[in-house]
Amino acid sequence: MIEWIAEYALFAAKLATLVIALGVLVVLVVSLKQRASGQGEDNRLRVVALNERQRRRRESLRLAAMAPAQRRRAQKALRKQEKARRKGKNDTPDEGPSRVWVLDFDGDLKASRTPQLAEQVSLLLDELQAEDEVVVRLTSGGGLVHSYGLAAAQLDRLRDAGAHLTVCVDKVAASGGYMMACCAHRLIAAPFAVIGSIGVVAQVPNVHRLLKKHDIDVELLTAGRYKRTLTVFGENTDEGRAKFLDDLQETHDLFKRYVGERRPALDIDTVATGEIWYGRQAHEDGLIDEIATSDGYLATRMKEARVLHVTLEPRHSLLQRVGVGASMGIERLGDRVMERLEASGWQRR
Repeated sequence: MIEWIAEYALFAAKLATLVIALGVLVVLVVSLKQRASGQGEDNRLRVVALNERQRRRRESLRLAAMAPAQRRRAQKALRKQEKARRKGKNDTPDEGPSRVWVLDFDGDLKASRTPQLAEQVSLLLDELQAEDEVVVRLTSGGGLVHSYGLAAAQLDRLRDAGAHLTVCVDKVAASGGYMMACCAHRLIAAPFAVIGSIGVVAQVPNVHRLLKKHDIDVELLTAGRYKRTLTVFGENTDEGRAKFLDDLQETHDLFKRYVGERRPALDIDTVATGEIWYGRQAHEDGLIDEIATSDGYLATRMKEARVLHVTLEPRHSLLQRVGVGASMGIERLGDRVMERLEASGWQRR
């Protein structure tokens, strides 16, 4: 019996391998054709009505807490309410004229999600109405100056178009992250969110002495007095260091001016020291406008307006989807074979 099961498992594994190989080959051909024709490269727009999702979950929670008989009656009542809602007889705030558009920005060192943010902003600018609000849930510890300058400029597009912009910070908006956050008309942060770090930092390693010790020369050729101020391999000069520091100071001054223009009531010279503050401290110093979490703020807005979460999700190629499905299928097949072997008395060693 055990030998028969083992032979069956081997046959099933070979058959599954053959089917998967053929499937991958077909999908690869289709994927290459799509890539050649330019298909499958765009992000997929997804809009979720948070009011409706919250209502369904609240109803599910309420039903789960009821006794079976009471639950059946409640389910009938909910079905009637749903029919009335679809017919427009039971208007709720999520069907009103006021809308809140929710975007998420999770920043890394290079602000890599800026292209998606730019596309979302472009879409909203064509749709926004006078009473609409845009809420950006922002998380970022900052990064490259030019990358976050571009990300902040995307939020400025909303300001320049007259949109009411709110930024919510639950964890951190520091350095370049705060540069983005200060674009908001209303800046909200959680009590222990990290805020600020209005400063500039640069770090350049230098291995010149190590190379010199081993008689290794590195020639750095430039045209232009300050084309390269500090170098990794060559010997750095006092003049080069002084110029590098001047560049850092100029960048810091631009950062301070940018924040000061968007938050004129802020004592910029006091807070632009590179320090960070937690939410409550930041509120006292004027870096933010309100202490709250994004969940709490949106829950309040859902009572007054229709709240819509907008995301752009990458379209996975057919090959990627089939690959994931095939991997899961092989794993399930392996588990079933091992279960049958164990059931027949065979033990894994």
